[in-house]
Amino acid sequence: MLNNEAMSLYQKGQYGRAVMVAKKALDVADKGVGPDHPDVATSLNNLAALYQAQGQYAQAEPLFKRSLAIREKTLGPDHPDVATSLNNLALQYRAQGQYPQAEPLLKRSLTIREKALGPDHPDVATSLNNLAALYQAQGQYAQAEPLFKRSLAIREKTLGPDHPDVAQSLNNLAFLYQGQSQYPQAEPLFKRSLAIIEKAVGPDHPNVATSLNNLALLYLALDLYEQAEPLYKRSLAIKEKALGPDHPNVATSLENMADLYRKTGREKTAEALAKRAAAIRAIRR
Repeated sequence: MLNNEAMSLYQKGQYGRAVMVAKKALDVADKGVGPDHPDVATSLNNLAALYQAQGQYAQAEPLFKRSLAIREKTLGPDHPDVATSLNNLALQYRAQGQYPQAEPLLKRSLTIREKALGPDHPDVATSLNNLAALYQAQGQYAQAEPLFKRSLAIREKTLGPDHPDVAQSLNNLAFLYQGQSQYPQAEPLFKRSLAIIEKAVGPDHPNVATSLNNLALLYLALDLYEQAEPLYKRSLAIKEKALGPDHPNVATSLENMADLYRKTGREKTAEALAKRAAAIRAIRR
C-alpha cells in the first residue's frame, strides 16, 4: 500500500511527499520480510526512481544496484523484474552521460523482456524506447529511429492512442527528427504528445513541462520566437513548482530561455537567467 501511495504521488509530481512514503515502505519491507526479499527490491527501486527524478543520482545509484542484486539472487537472471532493474540502472547511467555503462544493461533488459513477455509487450516497447534514446543522445540517429518507431507501434497497438506512454514515444521520435532538422515531421508529433500528456496527468505535471520545453525548442530553431516564449515560461513555472527552484531541469529551462532572450536582443534578462542556471549547476556538482 505504501509503495502504491508513493508511486501515485510520483505520478502527480509530488516528489517530496513521495520520497517520505517510499522510505517508510522500504523500512516496513526490510523489517517485515528481511533485507533480501523481492519486496525489499521493489521498495528500493521505487525510492531510487524518486531520487533519480529529482536529479539526486548519488542517492539513487546504490539503491538501484541493491535492488538488482536482490532480484538476480532471488528470482534468477532472466526474470522480468531483473530486466526492470537493469533498465532503471541504465537510465541512471544515461542521465549522467555514462553511455558505455548504460548500453549493455539496456540490451540485456530488452533480451530478457522479449524472451519472457513476447515481442509486442509494452515492457518491450519501454526497452526499445530507452535504447533508442541512448543512441540518440550519442547522435546515432540511424540506430535510434527504427527502435523509436517500433516502440511507438507497440504502444499504440497495446495501450491505445491516448496513453501517456504513446505520448512519450511521440515526443522522443519528434525530438529525434528535430535533431536532424526535420522540423515538419517533428511539430505534429510534439503537439500530439503534449495534448495526450495534459489530458492524462493534468496541466501542472513535470512531464507537461518537458513537452512544452521541447515544442519551444522547435519553434526557437525555426526563429518563431513569439510562439516559443510562452511555452518556455509555462514550462519553467511548472518545473519550479513541482521540482523546486534548484533542480537541474529548472536550470535547463533557464538556459533555454536565456538563449531565446539573447536571440531577441534582451541581453540583461538573458544574463540574469544564465547566472541563475549556473548557480543551480554548481549546487548539483
